[in-house]
Amino acid sequence: MIDTAMARLNEGTIVIYALSVLFYFIDFLQHNRKAGKMAFWLLSIVWTLQTVYLAYFMWVTGRFPVLNVTEALYFYAWVLVTLSLVLTKLLRVDFIVFFTNVIGFSMIAIHTFSPTEQQSAAFSGQLVSELLVIHITMAILSYGAFSLSFVFSVLYMFQYHLLKKKKWGKWLLRIEDLSKLDYMAYVLNVIGVPMLLLSLILGVIWAYVSLETLYWFDAKVLGSFVVLLLYSYYLYIRLIKELQGKVAALWNTACFLVLMINYFLLGSLSQFHWFS
Repeated sequence: MIDTAMARLNEGTIVIYALSVLFYFIDFLQHNRKAGKMAFWLLSIVWTLQTVYLAYFMWVTGRFPVLNVTEALYFYAWVLVTLSLVLTKLLRVDFIVFFTNVIGFSMIAIHTFSPTEQQSAAFSGQLVSELLVIHITMAILSYGAFSLSFVFSVLYMFQYHLLKKKKWGKWLLRIEDLSKLDYMAYVLNVIGVPMLLLSLILGVIWAYVSLETLYWFDAKVLGSFVVLLLYSYYLYIRLIKELQGKVAALWNTACFLVLMINYFLLGSLSQFHWFS
């Protein structure tokens, strides 16, 4: 019963950690102070839950959690979270904090869902199934964000076409102005990219603990990483090259088409993505 409660504690920690990473990503890209504060407080909750788990572990075992790889990973993640909180308070290093927490998230996920000798086969199987559910849920949430972003880009191009042809009418009045459509497409991709990244991390962990062979060259796996790279490049051209408007909308549309190809076509060719 207590082991189950601790497993649920770690699963809750992972969900909160994912939200923290998402807000850190938003703060990193947009220098959004509200997002940064939210990320900090969510990470503080993660640190508290981790500390509770570590204290419980040391109380039960009477030793420090460093004697095997799985235990050491959790302690390592706790150290990363602690350092992230300190860095956030003392310095404004969004880039370092974000990527540090991506690593920390990965370590906690590996610790939580990797089977151990102390766990029964049934309980380990349940944890792996729950990992799969979290992986799929996060992937679908990212797809939802990308889909809405695509809609805004399509509306942008439709609005752009109407304005260029000087076709004034009720359609023009019912659609938001170009700058807002462009911005909303961008914001949704800012949300979707870290969600997809964390989903892929969990997917790799799931494959590692549940499959005999890790299919790195599986069609869906490769396609998913390509999708992540394409959307990351979209953020790059928006932030670094400062390309907006029609160019960004066209690239976003192309990214979504690749996403659909990956989901439907490459998913059907996958060796283990039977749920796609």
